[in-house]
Amino acid sequence: MFKKVFPLSAILSLRFLGLFLVLPVISIYALELEGSTPLLVGIVVGGYALTQAIFQVPFGTMSDKIGRKPTLLFGLLVFLIGSIICAYSDNIYTLMIGRFLQGAGAIGSVITAMISDLVAEEIRGKAMAIMGASIALSFALAMGLGPVLGAAYGVDFLFILTAIFALLGIILLFTKVPTPPKIKHTYHATSKTSDILKDPNLLNMIIINAMQKGLMTIAFVLIPIILTSDTFAWEKSDLYMAYLPAMLFGLVAMGPAAVFGEKYNKPKEIFLLSIVLFIGSFLTMGLTTSSTFFVVGVVMFFVAFNMMEPLVQSMITKFAKVHQKGTALGISNSIAYFATFVGGTTAGLLLEFSDRETIGISVAVAALLWLLWTLKLQNPTRYSHLYLPQDDVDVSKLQSLEQEHIAEWYINDTEKLIVVKYVKDAIEMEELKAKIAKK
Repeated sequence: MFKKVFPLSAILSLRFLGLFLVLPVISIYALELEGSTPLLVGIVVGGYALTQAIFQVPFGTMSDKIGRKPTLLFGLLVFLIGSIICAYSDNIYTLMIGRFLQGAGAIGSVITAMISDLVAEEIRGKAMAIMGASIALSFALAMGLGPVLGAAYGVDFLFILTAIFALLGIILLFTKVPTPPKIKHTYHATSKTSDILKDPNLLNMIIINAMQKGLMTIAFVLIPIILTSDTFAWEKSDLYMAYLPAMLFGLVAMGPAAVFGEKYNKPKEIFLLSIVLFIGSFLTMGLTTSSTFFVVGVVMFFVAFNMMEPLVQSMITKFAKVHQKGTALGISNSIAYFATFVGGTTAGLLLEFSDRETIGISVAVAALLWLLWTLKLQNPTRYSHLYLPQDDVDVSKLQSLEQEHIAEWYINDTEKLIVVKYVKDAIEMEELKAKIAKK
């Protein structure tokens, strides 16, 4: 599994490393450019999330139709071009175009769908945990290196590094990433993209994903501003003392949460615990007068975020039909990126018109409402997968069982296998084999 997941995680991590490197310093850089205003600077900082939101669905759908690898190549090239434009921009509008292009290379949902193609569903949670951990490591590394490299060599150098990371991603794509199996889809009824939003399970996961990402940007706006304000008076160079322990505890929490959620089929419980931690984190950061307890709140936030992250993506790929995984992830990530943009904007407005205590309580109340909504979530049905040689299966018998015990089935044309996803508690594997075998 690791050999299949690591190259794709590395591609995504390199992309995020480039985006994260500039976050601590891009606003200062953008303010110095010709034509800049505070509003335009804000658009430059968060604009990439807006184009990510717009292009997640088209990229996911494209990957379902023309293949994952060609779509990944196109997205990396767009990201590369956007990074080069940013590096050589001399006015705010050129920088803005470059940032929009960086976000337009929206390959996140495609990589997640490709991992789900290559990795069996039973161990997909571990695969998502590897991907999530690699992104978290990229963020931690970027938070440490971005200000240092930006101060020493300039922000344009950071964008050049980002372009190099995109190029390395393309090399990895064609040297280390395996080609996913060719799948033939066999459904009696044509399913539509709108069916994804009509599925209550998928809709719940989309809402959870959006809320999680919206709270993330609220936190990233609030944490550095509050810590460097008169209340705590930290230096910018001291911010690592809050982020580093938070990232470490978050990474430690991710593994057990993924195992408990996947192996014991208890994702709902993990989601609820994470939301409780979100509530506690914002209350702590909003109400405490101690910098130590504020850091505790930051740690609680990152633990909650990292516990939830791998399970969200895994659950979406489980609930979606095999031929709609890319589209489902595209819709979910598109809404999540829009929530990212809205979260950052909302945090800025709150800082302008409210005090820290009011912000902490307001966000905690919103998270409490989210908790109440999530109480109605159901843990997924436990499925198993049966892999049989194509020549050994009577397709007509398989179709007759589809609505009774079988959630879906499809043909892996590359390996000449029929893959059957069936209700584990409803029928034994040997009994199912006998029912669909050719006589």
